[in-house]
Amino acid sequence: MNAQHWDEMYRSRDQVFSGDPGGVLVTEASGLAPGQALDVGCGEGADARWLARRGWQVTAVDISGVALTRAAAAATDVRGRVSWARADLLTTPPPAGAFDLVSVQYFPLKRQPGHAALRGLVDAVAPGGTLLFATHALADLAARQETGFDPADYYQPDDIARLLGPAWDILVNETRPRVSPAPVGTHHAHDSVLRARRLP
Repeated sequence: MNAQHWDEMYRSRDQVFSGDPGGVLVTEASGLAPGQALDVGCGEGADARWLARRGWQVTAVDISGVALTRAAAAATDVRGRVSWARADLLTTPPPAGAFDLVSVQYFPLKRQPGHAALRGLVDAVAPGGTLLFATHALADLAARQETGFDPADYYQPDDIARLLGPAWDILVNETRPRVSPAPVGTHHAHDSVLRARRLP
């Protein structure tokens, strides 16, 4: 799933996602004091816009230039509060300790020996900051042999919780019903969620 794959996916429709912020983000981040946020795999930018409107300074990163162009065009009311950046965070880690919130919402984070990409995202959380990770529950996903997709190849909250260590306070680690409609053509009825705070 490289940049070309994602660009083609976004070009296939005028709007891929609803334009509303993710339900997990709204539930878990509403009570956080605004600061610097990293939106990992920002897509068309709904989460980044929501954070910016709540006072966050957002770095919104995606591998797809098509998605970023679309996101920026829809964000005129938060100009100056969101920095749109094209990058592959699986190979180029964000700056360490730079963000009060690292939000990883339905980002296809594949397991790796040594966990380099995951550790890069974890390390980007500043002391006192929050890591928020949400993905589709395994029970809602099925392997697709024709594309080589196996949901077991991707990190789940339990995997991440085991890697965090004593410098973290795990506040949420659960699977729960989605609070927003599932994407068209999918059967995603449950989210698996991790919210953890790096100790100061």
